[in-house]
Amino acid sequence: MSTSTPTTWTPTRTTPTPDSALSLAIAPVAAEVFERDHWEREPLHVPRDEPRRFDHLLSAADAERLITEPGLRYPGFRLVKAGARLAPGGYTTDLSWRPVPFAGTADVERILAEFEGGATIVLQALHLQRVSVALYCRELEARLGHPVQANAYLTPRCSQGLPVHHDTHDVFVLQVSGSKRWLVYEPVLELPLKHQRYRPALGRPGAAVLDVVLRPGDALYLPRGWLHEALTSDADSLHLTVGVNVHTWIDAFRAALERCEHEVAFRRAAEDGSAAEALVHRLAAELDPARVATARRQRLLRGRRPVLDGQLGQLRALDALDVDSVVERRPAVLAECIATDGHVELAFDGKRIRLPSRAAAAVGLLVETGTPVRVSDLPGLDDSGRLVLVRRLVREGFLRTVS
Repeated sequence: MSTSTPTTWTPTRTTPTPDSALSLAIAPVAAEVFERDHWEREPLHVPRDEPRRFDHLLSAADAERLITEPGLRYPGFRLVKAGARLAPGGYTTDLSWRPVPFAGTADVERILAEFEGGATIVLQALHLQRVSVALYCRELEARLGHPVQANAYLTPRCSQGLPVHHDTHDVFVLQVSGSKRWLVYEPVLELPLKHQRYRPALGRPGAAVLDVVLRPGDALYLPRGWLHEALTSDADSLHLTVGVNVHTWIDAFRAALERCEHEVAFRRAAEDGSAAEALVHRLAAELDPARVATARRQRLLRGRRPVLDGQLGQLRALDALDVDSVVERRPAVLAECIATDGHVELAFDGKRIRLPSRAAAAVGLLVETGTPVRVSDLPGLDDSGRLVLVRRLVREGFLRTVS
């Protein structure tokens, strides 16, 4: 069997960062305009006349099925209502089953009664429960470089889910159905950290700086810290809140300090002030921009949960795999390929796989491209090596075969 001529790769290859997920939220505003004028700075309201723009993520019919069909369990959902505290025990039940009960199961009748009484139904962590939302959040993570999550809010007509508050993560509000009026106020605490939740003692909101009605297909971006409240009209409202959990400089400094833990100078008693200058200088080296960017990306890769839709069928199809088969990197995979002496490491979905260095060109190609590739076209290996590599990467959930 012939061996293809290896392709030369730089030591580190990462998945590309397409604009499509970001554009779904902000278009026709350009990504560079958003990053320059709005990201962490100013809200952005994007009105559209495109009612079904977000239906592929979660439609109103999808939301109703999730809520009313059997199987919904807390904390996959919760109820909220401005001015009221709704405990989960009031709208969930434990279903008897052996060996353990189905705890926190939705009591649909009680949920609908609360909804009729003005409570908002929150479908939580949809990026962990729904493939379409998981794929969208993963692509947005690739573009922004920070973890992304998503909730859906179904609010009944003429009501309010939450009182004035700020979020400790940046949010993209994607209006799916109905309409909702949003009142936005200047921050009383700029760019709050996770533990710095809003409380009235921080300050009351001033005059609204933005008063808009979101209709189906519209979007609103709010940097963390901007106070807001939302009210429905005479129709029910469904929107997705896509949250971006930004990796801050506080996080970067903490991570840099953790990387210094193995050095004894940092572990000595803080008694001799003369050592501080040298330690600060050493810490500064860990805060080199390239090192910070690498650490941030590695942290993101470690925290990703695999999205393995169709994996059983993929495993069963391995028996028929040959060099004419076509494969592609799973669209939910964020990956990094690092070539070192003697081997190559592939990091994705919280795992690191060590492969022989001769596979570097093939792995690099698979990391970089999101388009299908014929097994026989993978560079740097003979046909036997290609099949061994592809079978392993399908089993690991990195690749999938394409008809």
